[in-house]
Amino acid sequence: MEIVQINLRDSNETAWYKLTDIKLKTGDFVIMESERGSDYGRVNSEPISQERLEGDMRSIVRLATADDLKQIEENRKKAKEAFNTCFEKIEAHKLNMKLVSCEYSFDRSKVLFYFTADGRIDFRNLVKDLARIFKARIEMRQIGVRDEAKLFGGFGPCGRELCCSRFLKDFEPVTIKMAKEQNLPLNPPKISGLCGRLMCCLSYEHECYKYLNRDLPREGEKIDTPQGKGKVINVNILRRAVLVEVAEGKQIEIIYKPKE
Repeated sequence: MEIVQINLRDSNETAWYKLTDIKLKTGDFVIMESERGSDYGRVNSEPISQERLEGDMRSIVRLATADDLKQIEENRKKAKEAFNTCFEKIEAHKLNMKLVSCEYSFDRSKVLFYFTADGRIDFRNLVKDLARIFKARIEMRQIGVRDEAKLFGGFGPCGRELCCSRFLKDFEPVTIKMAKEQNLPLNPPKISGLCGRLMCCLSYEHECYKYLNRDLPREGEKIDTPQGKGKVINVNILRRAVLVEVAEGKQIEIIYKPKE
C-alpha cells in the first residue's frame, strides 16, 4: 500500500491518504474523500510504501481535472464574498466575535467560517441568516489565537516559517518553566510567537534541553575548579559549558561531557 501526504484545501493542514492506481507527483491537485464528502488538496510528498495503516485512512479519488481546478478557483472567490457578507451580519447582530477566515467545501454544499472570541457565542440567528443567503450548510468554528496564526502562517523571530504552519499538527502545553530551564530571558516579547502565546518550540525542544542540562551547575552557584573555588556566572546549555569566575576576577570555561 502506498500513501501520500496532502495539503488540505488552501490551508497548511496536512494528512496522509491512501493511493489507488493514480500516478501523482508533488504539487498535483487531487480530489479525495473527507468528512465533508469530496474535498480537494495538493500533493505535498512523494508516495511512500506503508505496510500497516494506522486507523481508517481515507483514499484519493482522482487527479483534479481542469473543471475541478476551475471550480476550486471559483470557490476561493465565493469564499471572499461570503466572508464579507458574514462580517456584515456579525456587525448587524452585534456579536462579540472576530471573523478570521471562510472556505467552501469542494461541492459547495457547506460554507465554513472560522472565528475567535473570548467566550461562548450564541450565533444561532447568524447561522439562520447565512443559510438563507447561501442555500448551503453553515458551520461556525471557534478557534484560538494559536490556530489563527497557524491558519494565516508567517515567519517567527528565528526567520523561519512558523512551526505551527509548517509541520506541527497538535498544540502541546507550553509553560514559562520551559523558558526558565532553557536559560531564556523571561521577557514576554522575546519568548512569544506571532499569536502572542509562548512559542511552540519551547515545548518540543524541552526534552533536549532537559537532557543537556543534566548535572550542570546553575548560574550563581559556587563550584570547585582546577584553579580553586569559583562562582558560575554563565551557563551555555547547548554546549554544556559554564563560565566560572575564580580568584582575582579571572574567568575560566569548563566543559561538561554528557553522561550516558
